[in-house]
Amino acid sequence: MVASVLVAEIESRAAAFPRPNTASLRTLRREYSKRLSTASAKEVLAIATALIENHRIHRFVADELIANHAHAMSAVNLTVLERLGEGICTWDQVDCFACYLSGPAWREKRIPDSAIITWANSKDRWWRRAALVSTVPLNLKARGGNGDAPRTLRICELLLDDSDDMVVKALSWALRALSVRDPKAVKKFLKENEPRLASRVLREVSHKLATGLKNPKKSYP
Repeated sequence: MVASVLVAEIESRAAAFPRPNTASLRTLRREYSKRLSTASAKEVLAIATALIENHRIHRFVADELIANHAHAMSAVNLTVLERLGEGICTWDQVDCFACYLSGPAWREKRIPDSAIITWANSKDRWWRRAALVSTVPLNLKARGGNGDAPRTLRICELLLDDSDDMVVKALSWALRALSVRDPKAVKKFLKENEPRLASRVLREVSHKLATGLKNPKKSYP
């Protein structure tokens, strides 16, 4: 199997969609996941890396190709991650990268805590967001998480004073995901850090703790 040929084929088929959207691209990705089921980790990583670097198709296709191939996912380490994440520059790129790749790799301890801490201290807003979103797979059941308050709150604490909107929104998400698993830990964190937390974070996380929703609808008579 020649990676460059398959990359060109995937990109060509995606470009042929009249209106490419998440549903149509995911259907395409599932087809190729089946075709690549017996491929080696090296082959899948090469295809995914090329798809990301070519910028001709949304990166979630490449991320999901890796995430849905057990051998490829097992081969994801810090070197691989930082190459795959190079150039992330939008919230959706970051969230796909962190939810499908870095978060699960961190959860399974294939990358060290120190790597996520380094991202949290980055001058690049997108890597700071990636650090926070990487905590979501630690806690969200749908992402395979069983709950990890110590690691989650350590990253949240590092970014308490970050006023960047993309980071503030990610901090809210990280705490809301943990609140389902460990509400006591989140309540304690809110109480201890209330003066430093952005109003959005306090509001959304408090609503999640009280109602199970980020923004519960107002009730009208």
